[in-house]
Amino acid sequence: MAHATLSHSSRFSRLLSTSRFLRKPSPLFAGEGFRCCCSAATDDTSPSPRKRVVSGVQPTGSIHLGNYLGAIKNWVTLQDTYENFFIIVDLHATTVPYDTRQLGKATRDTAALYLACGVDISKASVFVQSHVCAHVELKCLLSSSTPIGWLQKMTQFKEKSRKEGGENASVFLLTYPVLMAADILLYQTDFVPVGEDQKQHLEFARSLAQRVNHLYGGRKWKKLGGRGGSLFKIPEPLIPQVGARVMSLTDGLSKMSKSAPSDQSRINLLDSKDLIADKIKRCKTDSFAGLEFDNDERPECNNLLSIYQIVLGKTKEEVMEECKDMSWGSFKPLLADALIEHLNPIQVRYHEIIAETGYLDKILSDGADRAIDIADATVHNLRQAMGFYMRNSAN
Repeated sequence: MAHATLSHSSRFSRLLSTSRFLRKPSPLFAGEGFRCCCSAATDDTSPSPRKRVVSGVQPTGSIHLGNYLGAIKNWVTLQDTYENFFIIVDLHATTVPYDTRQLGKATRDTAALYLACGVDISKASVFVQSHVCAHVELKCLLSSSTPIGWLQKMTQFKEKSRKEGGENASVFLLTYPVLMAADILLYQTDFVPVGEDQKQHLEFARSLAQRVNHLYGGRKWKKLGGRGGSLFKIPEPLIPQVGARVMSLTDGLSKMSKSAPSDQSRINLLDSKDLIADKIKRCKTDSFAGLEFDNDERPECNNLLSIYQIVLGKTKEEVMEECKDMSWGSFKPLLADALIEHLNPIQVRYHEIIAETGYLDKILSDGADRAIDIADATVHNLRQAMGFYMRNSAN
């Protein structure tokens, strides 16, 4: 979520000219023969003039610089433009073996870091995935329309199931993309901020939405008493031009990850100043002279310069002018200082939030209530369209 985060968009002509994001729709499972019904989904309980954004992060391990620069920092820039739902996707954390004693604490820590990083609850709903039961119900309903071949194609399942020993991998790991699709489609979302590595999951959600719209929407739904039209919007990705994928400090070729065995591979948002400085000092570099962006033979150089660029808010040209003639011995202390200065306010605010008893619980409860209003309407519509006998709440 990472998952991250999740939405659909009908045909929109453009993004705001000031947006730093690229729109890159492209169905993953093209050629399956399902048409895209892009009219607005019916019965959204609280239509908003603003487009809706949904995203989330798993509460496993510590939130690191890659999560922050690749996702959460970008969420903050979206707040003034879109209606936002930011989820702590705790159910996703149970697809592989995990520590039951740590899940609850990690969930609170993740929520606190969302807020400490600048997510504003007056502009965004923040809630825990498992607090909104419709996520699980929609996953169940969508599973009946999901071809197993689609799931077996997913790169993440292939990689993680190998780690779990093939046949020992859980069914939940296989059906993980259906839950992610439910997270996205449940809120009739317009845009999903995604990194390059999450595009396959979003494309899966787009294809599944098209399939369900074709199987159950339109006139078929209307004959069952619904209002017709599409059941789901078709999600569109928002891919940041900078910071979409922050790489490991130990090789520069793999994504910075919570699951990497070495903590040296990542900067965690709550790392101490000394630890940040030590990790940057020891991170892998190369023996070339000078520093430069976009040289395929220098992935570590490109990664470290990109991190420096983003945390300082500079352009590539400004960073190149400053750093092109530097040695690693000169640049690494600059990068460490920039990271420490950037992360310090986040760490201070995080500790303030955690110390405020009841404050975080109230935010998460209010966020779940707002989410439930929309989520329940989506599930109700799909149940009706699929022909279920609907409960008469008047009795």
